[in-house]
Amino acid sequence: MTRNPSPGRFEGCGVVVTGAASGIGAATARRFAAEGAFVALLDKDDATPVVRTLPNGRALAVRVDISHRGEAERAIARAAHWMERLDVLVNCAGYPVTTPSETMTEEVWRAHFEADVHGTHFLSEAARPHLERRGGAIVNVGSVAGLGGDRAMEAYNAAKGAELRLTNAMAIDLGPRGVRVNAVCPTLTHTGMSRDVEARSDLMRRLRARIPLGRIGGAEEVASAIAFLASDEASFITGAVLPVDGGISAGSGQPPLL
Repeated sequence: MTRNPSPGRFEGCGVVVTGAASGIGAATARRFAAEGAFVALLDKDDATPVVRTLPNGRALAVRVDISHRGEAERAIARAAHWMERLDVLVNCAGYPVTTPSETMTEEVWRAHFEADVHGTHFLSEAARPHLERRGGAIVNVGSVAGLGGDRAMEAYNAAKGAELRLTNAMAIDLGPRGVRVNAVCPTLTHTGMSRDVEARSDLMRRLRARIPLGRIGGAEEVASAIAFLASDEASFITGAVLPVDGGISAGSGQPPLL
């Protein structure tokens, strides 16, 4: 099956992608650009290297700490002004550190919620007027960790779970205004951030054994799902939480009993 971009699907649209300096965010920015969009790449780190890989004049890097409302509002205003419109917001920024509860600091706990919940809320509120004018869409990048609990991942589970409930609530509030809100939930995905985990062969063997498709997904595959939910092909889909996980969330997690 092909996962190639659909040229022209987002021709002339304005798209903001957060967490766009690397990983799924960078892949998503590339996907929208390949389908004709102008893309603003927001990140706490410098996204200029990614911008240089995109069509000249169609991408902008904006450094921002989304956990601060004022910074988030200014970043959205700058992006919308540069693109002269805003049709799609992809909230992909997050805090990836996993810390066992017995060693977790209050700072780490707060950092998870500031990135996954506060930042998503601040950016979405700032983008709301623009999206209402365009009949736009928001796609939040959650995680299968938001669908349940995991060992030594309390803060990550809690923050990602809150982000998914925020997605549901936003869909209900913004639907009457013509704005759709959905989420994707990847599991471990091939990115620079996954290298340390992927280097642990025994862990990877056990993880693949739990994934019905038997492999780890690529960032481009997650980007493809994001682009679908943002597109007119998903015009009657809102409030959905779409696992992009090779089927790992379809199981109960129990060991084979027969």
